[in-house]
Amino acid sequence: MLNVVFLTNSWLSSFNQPGFCITVAVLLHYFLLAAFTWMCLESVHFYLALVKVFNIYVPKYILKCCIAGWGIPAIVITIVLIINKDFYGNGSHSESNPFSNFCWIQENMVFYISVVAYIFLIFLTNTAMFITVLLQIHAVKTRTQKRSRFWKK
Repeated sequence: MLNVVFLTNSWLSSFNQPGFCITVAVLLHYFLLAAFTWMCLESVHFYLALVKVFNIYVPKYILKCCIAGWGIPAIVITIVLIINKDFYGNGSHSESNPFSNFCWIQENMVFYISVVAYIFLIFLTNTAMFITVLLQIHAVKTRTQKRSRFWKK
């Protein structure tokens, strides 16, 4: 859905309907955040599968992942809309080309907080999970090599 909204955004913004453009911008923002949230959930799942191998049963795991994956971005979007729906709108980069219009976040501060900071937090989480998994794999490899040397003796 992120790709569909992104690719049709310029065309949809050419209709010059403010409410329609706000809707398209909200959808684009939501699906962008949802894609990154699901990427974060994949790293958490990767961590659970490779580091916390035993005793990791989580009741209704998929339901909880779905609530987080679709709900957290919805909360961010709802907060932005509650503060001011006019943060979203039609931004034009060139007057000569009507297809240079794009429905997106109009305020820089809102963009930096609701997109850049959000993605940065997910990047930090993914990096932490990745390093933890690498350390776990290295520890397993080291233990296996020690056992191998022991049995060779």
